[in-house]
Amino acid sequence: MQVTALSDAEQPTLPPAAPALARQFRASLDSPLFGAVAHAAAALARLDQALSRHPLLPAFLYRARLDAVRQQAEVDGLAIDPWHLAALLEGLRPRLDRSLGGPDRGTIIDAARAAFTLHQWLAAPDFDQEGDIRQAMEVLATASRITAPLLAAPLAFRNRIEAGGSRAPMRAALIRHWTAHRLLRMPVPLTGAAAFRAETAWAPELWIPTFLVAVACEADAGFDLLIAMEHAWRTARCAVAGQRRTSQASRAVDLLAALPLVSATTLARSLGIAIKSALRLLDSFCEAGIAVEVTHRSARRLFGMTSLAPLRDGVRPPRRPGGVRGRPPASAYEPETDTEPLPLPAITPIERRRLDYAPLEAVLAEAEQTIRRTGRSLDAWCNRVSAGSSGTGPEEGATSVDRADE
Repeated sequence: MQVTALSDAEQPTLPPAAPALARQFRASLDSPLFGAVAHAAAALARLDQALSRHPLLPAFLYRARLDAVRQQAEVDGLAIDPWHLAALLEGLRPRLDRSLGGPDRGTIIDAARAAFTLHQWLAAPDFDQEGDIRQAMEVLATASRITAPLLAAPLAFRNRIEAGGSRAPMRAALIRHWTAHRLLRMPVPLTGAAAFRAETAWAPELWIPTFLVAVACEADAGFDLLIAMEHAWRTARCAVAGQRRTSQASRAVDLLAALPLVSATTLARSLGIAIKSALRLLDSFCEAGIAVEVTHRSARRLFGMTSLAPLRDGVRPPRRPGGVRGRPPASAYEPETDTEPLPLPAITPIERRRLDYAPLEAVLAEAEQTIRRTGRSLDAWCNRVSAGSSGTGPEEGATSVDRADE
C-alpha cells in the first residue's frame, strides 16, 4: 500500500474556538472547585473502603456522631462538650455545682438540650423532624437530576439556606444522600459543618469548594479515628490473650470495642455473668490499661476503651474559680500545647478478628430506650429552669437510670 503525503490544503485544521476551549479546560483543572471535588471524592472513597464490613462500625458511628454534633454546635454558636453529650446519651444527669446560680445552671442545661437535639436529628429523628428531612431530601434529589451527586449536595444546601430553610434537616438529609447515591455505604455523618463558619465567603464560586473541602476533611478525620480505634482494639486483644478457655475477657474486650460506653450491669447481662464478676473484670481492665472508668461515680459507673479518657472531665462541667459568676481570671487557664499524635500503623484484614455480635443488638435496643428517656428528662429540666424553680438541682435526687452496679 502506497502512502501519499497530504498537501497543505488537505491538512486537518482545528476549529477556531479550540484554543479558547483548551485554555478554559486548563483553567478548570486549576480551579478550586476541581481540586475540592477530587479531594472529596478520594476521601469518601477511602473512608468507605475502610468501613466496609468493619467489626468496629457501631462504635465508629457513635463516635462520629459525637464529633459531628460538636462541630455543628460550634458553628451555630454553642460550646458543647461531646463527652458530656455521651454521658447524657447513657442516661446520666448533668452534674451541676451547687455553688452555681440559676442562670449558670440554665446555660448548662440549655447546652445539653441543644446537643441532644442535634444528635437526635442525626440518629433518631421524631415524626416532625422526619417530615422536614424528607422535604430536604426532595431538594437534594432535584439537584441530583441536574448535576453529579457530589456537586448536588452543596448546591441544594445553599439553595435551601437561601430560601430560609434551617440547617438541621439538610444535615440529616445529607447522610441519606451519600448512601442513596452509593458515595458511602454506611450512614457516616459528613455534613460539611465547617463551611458555615462566620468568616466563610457565601458567593457560590467560593462557598461550594469550601463545603466540599470541609466534607473531605471530615472524611479524613473519620479515617484517622477508625485507625486509632482499631489500634486500641488490637492492643486490648493482645493484653487479654493467653487466659483460660472459660474466661470472658476476650468477649468483654469485643463489647468494649463495639460499644463506646459499657456499665457492669450491661456487660453482665450481655455475657450472662454476675454483676460483681463483670465489675471485677472491668476493674482488671482498668489496672491493665485496657479500659478507663470514665464517670467517677459510685452508681451507674461507665467504662470505655482508653481512647475515651477525655470523658473523665467531660461528664462534669468546668468549675468556676471561687464559685462566683463572671469570667474567671486569666491565671485560671493553663496554656494548651499543640502536640501531634504519633501515626498509628494500619491493621491488615488478616489481623482483624470478627466480633461476637450476639449480645450487641439487645444492648443497642436498650441504648435507644435510654436516649428517649433522656430526651424527656431534658425537657422537664429545661421547663423547671425556665419557670425559675429554686428547688434542688438535677444532680440531687434519684433517677431510674442511676442504679448501682456493685
